[in-house]
Order: sequence, then C-alpha cells, then structure tokens
Amino acid sequence: MSGLAAAAPRRPKCVVLNLKRMDFDGRLDLSALRAAADVEAFDASPSDALILERVAGAEVVITKEMVLRGDVVARFPASVRCVIEAGTGYNNHDRGALAARGIVLRTCPAYSIEAVATLVLTHVLAFSASIYEQRRRLQAGDRRHFEDMDANIGTMPHFELAGKTLGLVGGNGAIGTRVGQLALAFGMRVLVSTRSGRCPAGCEVASLPALLEASDFVSVHCPLSDDTRGLLGAEAFGRMKPSAYLVNTARGAVLDEAALVAALRDGAIAGAALDVQDPEPPAPDSPLWDLDNAILTPHVGWRRLETRQRLLASVVADVEAHVAGSDLNVVAPP
Repeated sequence: MSGLAAAAPRRPKCVVLNLKRMDFDGRLDLSALRAAADVEAFDASPSDALILERVAGAEVVITKEMVLRGDVVARFPASVRCVIEAGTGYNNHDRGALAARGIVLRTCPAYSIEAVATLVLTHVLAFSASIYEQRRRLQAGDRRHFEDMDANIGTMPHFELAGKTLGLVGGNGAIGTRVGQLALAFGMRVLVSTRSGRCPAGCEVASLPALLEASDFVSVHCPLSDDTRGLLGAEAFGRMKPSAYLVNTARGAVLDEAALVAALRDGAIAGAALDVQDPEPPAPDSPLWDLDNAILTPHVGWRRLETRQRLLASVVADVEAHVAGSDLNVVAPP
C-alpha cells in the first residue's frame, strides 16, 4: 500500500441563477451541493445582462424554470461547459444554441414522480367525491346539501372510481407510469396514448381520439415541444364526455387555453384541474380565474419540501456526473 490518500474530486465553479425558485422558503439543505462544487447562488431570476454577469468564470450553470434564449447562450463565456435544469422539462432552454457552443444540458428527470402522481390522483379523487363542488357551494353560502342531503347531493357528480376509465396522454414516462399504477390500485381502467406504442403493465394502448372518447378522466403527461404545443384543443375537448374531467400537470401550452375555456363554459367537459398554465400565472384577465369548474394551482406538484430536497440531490448527482464525464441525465442535442 502506498499510504497516499485518494485525491479529492474536483469542485467546479457553479452558479445557481435563481435559487429562490427552488428554495422559496429557505428550508433546503444545500450542504451536499456546496461540497460538490464551489457554489455562488442568486435568488431571483435575472435579466439577460445579469445572467451574463453572473455566469462569468462559471463552469456549471444551474437554472430552475427560467428561459435561456439562444442569443444569451451565444454570449456565454468559454468557461461554461454544462447547464443543469433543476427540473424535468427543458423547453425553456435553446438546445440548439447550447449544442453549438458545446455546452452539455442535463436535467433532473425523476425527482418529482411521486409528488406529481399523487397530485393527479388527489384531483381525480376530489372530483369523484364532489369535493370541489361542495366547497364552491359552501363559499357561496349554499348549505342545502347539508340541510337536505338526499335532494342536493344528487345534483353533484358523486361516484366511485372502480370501473371508471383514466386516459393518460403521453403516459409512458415515469410520472404517467406511476399515475397509472395508482389508478389501477383504485380499480380503474387505464388507457395510454403514446407515440412508442408501449404502455405500463396493466394499462392499455389507445389512439388519442379513442382515449378521449372513452375516458372519465384525462391526465396530460407529455412534454412540451413543437409537436405537442396546443395538442388538446377544440377537437379534442369535443371528443371528451360531457361528464369527463381534465387534469394537467405537464405544461400549460399543451392545451389550447381559449378552446379549454369554451369547453368549460359550454359544458363540453365537466371540469379541469390545472397545476400548469400558459403563462404562469395566467394573465390577470384570463377567464380561467373565474370559472367555477376550473381548479387552478400555481405549479405546486414539485414544491413539497421532500420533493425539492430530492431535486437538489439530483442536481448534485448531475454536477458529479459532469466532473466524472458521465452522460447521466444528458439531454440529446436537437
């Protein structure tokens, strides 16, 4: 034995451009990240000029749901070799510009599987037990479903999930697979529309039109791309049952918002739970704010403390993979 201690791993200079997006409550433990890299962290999402100022001399740039446009990437210093998006989607980053500069893009694809999947089932369960409608009536001062339950509960959707059908649009990924597993545990039939033609065990492959027509709940799980932008619009909502509910925890722009508003207003579908919108938050004058059958949350699927700590662990793993030259979580160039 030589008696020589192993060399410590290299600690690259790393800048976190908008830490507040992940650590909005100051509760994250950053010690593992600081052990893996020489970290400089900034709170709020910066302007383009500040982005360029802050990445000066950095080797690794970490972002969370902020836009990196191609013209900004083109002006990155040569020191930047890796961008880590602390999340699943990478639609906010110009992959072509990053590839042109030889900058590797990595993501954190698995951190929020359980949190997002349980949020989907939370909405499915709440819709099936008329929870949202009962709450809406109470807030409006209407207590008739307490005073004359037999007459009034019957005016609300109130049903068991066993035997009902859940359709997963793009549901062959990790989150969609987990949603399918949870739905199967409730005795639901699960349909999956996916380009691969494959689906998780216990589920059934269906074309998108067939899925929309058969489903009592439709949950969106496809990434946002040129192919999926506006994927579900007037034609899709027209195929859904008037009693069906839509849940979107993917990306807001997968839906045509104007068409969705019309479908909700006209009763073409029974309701929608939207954890994502386009933009986020919706415009102040968006009709979504005032629709009784639209449930809005501010992209909370990934925001539980345990989920965010797992996200940070995935970021650390990406930093370590960069140092080691591993292809862990590398996004292929376009």
